[in-house]
Amino acid sequence: MVVHTASSSNSRLASNLIKALGQRQKASGEETFFIHVSLYIVSSLVTSLDASQSSVTSIYSEEGGWPYEEVRDTDPVFEKEKEIGRPHPVRETNILVAEQAKAHGVTRFIVVVSSVYGRGSGEWRRLSVNIPAYIRTSIAHKIVYKFDKDGSPPAVHISDLTAFYALLMEKILNKEPILSGEKGYYFAFAHRQPWWEVMQRLANALYARELVAEPKGQVWPSYEMAAEVLGFPHMHIRAIGTSSGQLVPVNAYRLGWQPKWDKERFLESLDDEVQAVLELDTIKPTLFDSLLSSD
Repeated sequence: MVVHTASSSNSRLASNLIKALGQRQKASGEETFFIHVSLYIVSSLVTSLDASQSSVTSIYSEEGGWPYEEVRDTDPVFEKEKEIGRPHPVRETNILVAEQAKAHGVTRFIVVVSSVYGRGSGEWRRLSVNIPAYIRTSIAHKIVYKFDKDGSPPAVHISDLTAFYALLMEKILNKEPILSGEKGYYFAFAHRQPWWEVMQRLANALYARELVAEPKGQVWPSYEMAAEVLGFPHMHIRAIGTSSGQLVPVNAYRLGWQPKWDKERFLESLDDEVQAVLELDTIKPTLFDSLLSSD
């Protein structure tokens, strides 16, 4: 079994792993499994030096080119992704995973991960991507910025996400009959993340620490400035900052997943998000510039 979290948009990584699992299955005669993590929103993946593979938009939102409005993980998501036609690195990788897994006899699952937040408990990186990026930028410029349009993307706490991975693997290892293949989409989505309210709470927390000049957010003067300051790609900045999407998770909850974090608990934790960046952040704001080439 492989849980592939390295990249949702670099199809070569997924392809090589699936081929290896297919060879393993032929050699051992035992069923093999591939869990592919497909990121709903990726602002920047600091583990990749390839900007074209590290930055994508919200794949199931209008801003990300999704034309079908509401989407449930019980819908024929794979067929809809194929119908769209327009190039998108995450959708293209999802399609490749489905087709290659079928060709090599590997049982596959696609976990669509929403915006992740919270302190990790691992040995390496313990911060998420999106919220810490806004925090460090606010500190550097002494002001909290927000976008001219409020977005409310799906979100999940890191502990709830890892609990879902564990649950899914447990079901697989116990050989329980769960959805896989073209029907094996699971939206790991616990609640919404209202960006304007998030920015206001971050402004309050930062102002209380005397890290910004005023306790309220200001609208970005332009999307171009937001992209430059945040270090996010110009062509995707609007989708990153304002999209919401209409994801409806069903399959994850049918497995018995019970996330412990809801919107209220998340909003109340934003002071800790600031503190986590102050304690754990090892990435300077300028590092994003070295990871993302200009569009």
